[in-house]
Amino acid sequence: MLTPEQMVASQKANMETLYGLTAKAFEGMEKLVELNLQATKAALTESAQHTQAVLSVKDAQELIALQASLFQPMAEKAAAYSRHLYDIASGTTAEFSKAFEGKVAEGQAQFAALVDNAAKNAPAGSETAVAMMKSAVAAASNAFESVQKAVKQASDVAEANFNAVATSATNAAKNAGAAAKKAAR
Repeated sequence: MLTPEQMVASQKANMETLYGLTAKAFEGMEKLVELNLQATKAALTESAQHTQAVLSVKDAQELIALQASLFQPMAEKAAAYSRHLYDIASGTTAEFSKAFEGKVAEGQAQFAALVDNAAKNAPAGSETAVAMMKSAVAAASNAFESVQKAVKQASDVAEANFNAVATSATNAAKNAGAAAKKAAR
């Protein structure tokens, strides 16, 4: 049974965790807003430069070459933006996962201690029930660890796929830009 002091300490620890996670969520949002502001500023500047370049074009051939020269940088910037976005999201998610895993491990330890305490105070003849309870706790812990490993593996596969798609998109844009430049000549 928990004492009032243990309950207060537990509530205090939970509130500290909640405040910490809230701060991490806001930190992630701040990074996202900063990224979007930077991207918007860059897009406005590039748009103004592109407009100036288009206005100074003398013939259709030059216009096609100008447009072709924009493909690769746009794709690279889109890939970089996506990468930053992914990094922000995965970093914030990792902080939440770490906190969640810590709380689950803490809860499992407390429950195991509770089961051990109950086993010590159990009446004679209840050894089988206690052994079943301990076995159930161990099985639940193992299942949770298996789920954690599967989520980690899925996350690693998703990141590898994201990187492959970003690289493919950038390469495709490079090839399209080169083909457009060649066609303009």
